Amino acid sequence: MRTNTGWQAAGPTALRRTSLERRDLRPDDIAVRVDYCGVCHTDLHALRAYDQDTDAPLVPGHEFTGVVTGTGREVTTFAVGDRVAVGNIVDSCGVCAMCEAGQENFCHSFPTLTYGGTDRQDGSTTLGGYSREYVVRDTFAYPLPSGLDPAAAAPLMCAGVTVWEPLRALGVGPGSRVAVAGLGGLGHLAVKMAVALGATTTVISRTEDKRDDARKLGAHDLIASTDPQHMASARDTFDVVLDTISAPHDLAPYLKPVAMDGTLSLLGYLGPVTVDAMDLLPGRKKLSSAGSGGRPATAEMLRFCADNGIAADIEVLPSSQVDTALDRLRRNDVRYRFVLDMSDLD
Repeated sequence: MRTNTGWQAAGPTALRRTSLERRDLRPDDIAVRVDYCGVCHTDLHALRAYDQDTDAPLVPGHEFTGVVTGTGREVTTFAVGDRVAVGNIVDSCGVCAMCEAGQENFCHSFPTLTYGGTDRQDGSTTLGGYSREYVVRDTFAYPLPSGLDPAAAAPLMCAGVTVWEPLRALGVGPGSRVAVAGLGGLGHLAVKMAVALGATTTVISRTEDKRDDARKLGAHDLIASTDPQHMASARDTFDVVLDTISAPHDLAPYLKPVAMDGTLSLLGYLGPVTVDAMDLLPGRKKLSSAGSGGRPATAEMLRFCADNGIAADIEVLPSSQVDTALDRLRRNDVRYRFVLDMSDLD
């Protein structure tokens, strides 16, 4: 086993620095020195549900960048010293229809998650990127393009690909009209990507407070969702509305701005929802969702971001301040993504 250091859950609100064990390298594995790891709302949800008396060890973190420090004997795509990025999926069955289509995120036997997942060979629980080292199959690591800053690129591996997948699947491009509901970790990247794809892009936010931020990100307009007249004026306008709001909420106000045959895509809140069919019927509106992305889409997203100068707007904290980052994230006190610098684990 390989020993390193990381941050393990010590309950639903705190983590403790501790020694972790990674597997010895299999033939198709690489070892990655984790340099930067993003802090995601998923980490908050996992910690909130964690019971250290009954659950397997929990080390959060599923969007990180780093450098290859070792390779298995069959690895040919990476060498020691290469910059890499890893997202929230680290394995899949590889043989189901979804995997063969390059949609490993929809693997029929469920993909192996970067943390809290079950290793497909030895049955152990995967431990995430809040650590100084990660061991991963080479096919689920991605070359980090030289044009991307490793800290600002880390959130692309979860937040970025989560919004990229529906933008591409729904055919967003020049002439498209896109609205992004919620301007947070997902939403700010959705705006940047939609604009770069050529879409006329609008932010839907609760108030006017983020209008200047929206314009700096490239958005063409902002609609205040609490202003009935403003929302009414946008009825049947957008080909795609990306709903990145992370809390439970009524979908009806976000279906009204969807144009005829357009789509509302749920990305932020993935729990139970209730929809009145009459909010879909006028205009043949569609309701969809998406989560993460397969290997081809993830690689494409990284190249697109490098070519278009897209990365997350981040606040970097030493990993020793992980509890501070999580507490502030609970209060939505970040614009727009926390990233942990893992070098203090040496």
